[in-house]
Amino acid sequence: MKYKITHVINADFVAEVIVDESEIDTQTNDLKEYKKPNSKFEITMLKGTESITSSTYEKHNDKEFNIINQDSISDE
Repeated sequence: MKYKITHVINADFVAEVIVDESEIDTQTNDLKEYKKPNSKFEITMLKGTESITSSTYEKHNDKEFNIINQDSISDE
């Protein structure tokens, strides 16, 4: 029998990106589209900051994760 273990984890991350000066407004401290991390940022988890908030386990059925390939049925 197999079990799936799931941990919910909190951790601290650093999000960094290099931008051209024309992409932000340094006079008003407006980061424009970079106010929140997005796919342009490199995100790194700070090692040692992780903590588990909850853990669960449940029976794992390998058959649930098998991909079944079936030919599509066409109307004729």
